[in-house]
Amino acid sequence: MFAGFMVTVLVIELTLRGEGVRTYIVTRQVMLEWLDVLASVTLLPALAALAVLVVGALRWRGERVWPSAAALALLMIVLVISFTFNLPINADQRGWDAMSPPADWASIRDEWQWAHVARTALALTAFGLLCLPFRKRQDG
Repeated sequence: MFAGFMVTVLVIELTLRGEGVRTYIVTRQVMLEWLDVLASVTLLPALAALAVLVVGALRWRGERVWPSAAALALLMIVLVISFTFNLPINADQRGWDAMSPPADWASIRDEWQWAHVARTALALTAFGLLCLPFRKRQDG
């Protein structure tokens, strides 16, 4: 679910690139009402589920340990990017005035969007790793 959420936000953000500053700010502020909450309720359970999967795979020497561990690591990087770039910008954008935007609003938007592109790519890669098929064991 988290990867799908990230793609949806990316599509909205890319659509907003063609709009003016006022539309961008008002739309972002509406999005910020609940999207941080939705991100948390999709990412945190995904991290917890992956941690359980990795521990279980290690405990029973399962073959899913490496894809699961890699997916967990990728989502942890998503979390770091979020706390480093996206969440501080979200906090700033909540206080923006659409009628008198910051002079550097476009560069701030671009920074947020590039960080989001990175998060989305990592989330999709993590999802892809979890979709890898199990290999059949060959009994000797």
